[in-house]
Amino acid sequence: MPEIFHEIPSNPTPEKATGGYFTGFDGKKLRYGRFPAVARPLKGTVILLSGRNECIEKYFETARNLSERGFTTATFDWRGQGGSERLLRDPQRGHVRSFSDYVKDLDRFFEEVVLPDCRGPYYVLAHSTGALIALLATPSLVNRVQRMVLAAPFLTYTGFPLSRGAIGRIAGILYWMGLGRMYGAMGPRPRRSPPFATNKVTTDIGRYRRNMEIYETYPALALGGPTVSWIRAACRAVDVVENPEFMQRINIPILFVGAGNDEIVSTRAIADYARRLRGGSILTIAGARHELLQEADIFREQLLAAFDAFVPGNDVSVYSD
Repeated sequence: MPEIFHEIPSNPTPEKATGGYFTGFDGKKLRYGRFPAVARPLKGTVILLSGRNECIEKYFETARNLSERGFTTATFDWRGQGGSERLLRDPQRGHVRSFSDYVKDLDRFFEEVVLPDCRGPYYVLAHSTGALIALLATPSLVNRVQRMVLAAPFLTYTGFPLSRGAIGRIAGILYWMGLGRMYGAMGPRPRRSPPFATNKVTTDIGRYRRNMEIYETYPALALGGPTVSWIRAACRAVDVVENPEFMQRINIPILFVGAGNDEIVSTRAIADYARRLRGGSILTIAGARHELLQEADIFREQLLAAFDAFVPGNDVSVYSD
């Protein structure tokens, strides 16, 4: 479906893919994809939630992996990124008013796409910012989702001289000064992709080059840095999910998967959070970088094996660090 999805030779659209657009909670046009299972028995549907500055195409390989396991994959591009409607005149700026807007869009995705067209039971597989949104959405997901696997969820930055709390306060001051739409970090996406040797997200040169080629071929799918408003919203979302009362209400079993060499988010913070959560388990993949589903096979296959063991509903908790 070239009008919905964007292929390159190294990244073909999965078999029997369908997709389109649904309406977000406030009327925004959001792109979705549905990739049916090709293996039997049918095991249900995985809701695949991507991170910031990602798009459906980046997860074609993962959708194919899940399809071969008997799962349908349902996914969509968050508002303001990928093939979904942008929120600012400058389409490069990664912007959102509040992470609750993402949660409301996820609820609409269930109502308009998942529940009518996708077979249950339902599971969540989420990465980074998508994993934070999944945590924030747990009150509305508890009667819909059986289990969640959260890969390298964003709970706090790593490698910054300032704490997340300080970053959030600075972003809040700038926001209330009317500067919420300016870049809060980085800037426009460079015209040429950075060389592999400088990247912090994967050790796999093939997958790195594939993902860069997607954005070079279809630049409208890519983003630059986040706005001040986005950073403020992210920090506020983390404050919510780390509230002890909120954590006590999380009743969905969750496997957290951390990357041992993550230079984007704090793996230690992920492990601490998982241990504090009543239904949380933690697996840390030594040597892996932040984008676990875009990593080298030696790391990526560990995540997929953990998914295979956890998602069908096995009651044995085999993951702890």
